[in-house]
Amino acid sequence: MDAVDLALLDQLQKDASLSNQDLAARVHVSPPTCLRRVKRLREAGLIERQVAILDGGKLAGLLGHGLQAIVEITLDRQGAEQLEAFERRVIADGAVQQCYRVSPGPDFILIVHTRDMPAYLALAQRQFTSDANVRNVKAFFSLQRAKFQPNWPLGPANPA
Repeated sequence: MDAVDLALLDQLQKDASLSNQDLAARVHVSPPTCLRRVKRLREAGLIERQVAILDGGKLAGLLGHGLQAIVEITLDRQGAEQLEAFERRVIADGAVQQCYRVSPGPDFILIVHTRDMPAYLALAQRQFTSDANVRNVKAFFSLQRAKFQPNWPLGPANPA
């Protein structure tokens, strides 16, 4: 990994729809070099996948607002087997967008998105209430998202 690889990854995090020509120009390398390096970064697994980030505000007018929640989960027993079993089960659920094991505090933080409160209650029943090992569930419902930045910091720290 050198500065060009980091610059490529940084640009792709900002806009993965850039053509190879535009990407090469932004990082100051030739298009063939750019193509070869991006292919190598994919093969190395550094580029996991490319997705479109949808505008929730615009979709809300078409599909309804939906319900997004940040959910803290504390298990009664935290052995490796119990943690892995819970994790496997929740990540298979389409309503769970993100799943983090955390410490200290709760065992998991989940970001979930459902169509409405009845759909959230169904999720809670199938994933949390029905699991005898789930000791505590605390849900925080999103009223407004002020920032969403899925980028990994790749360069020098930028406090701005």
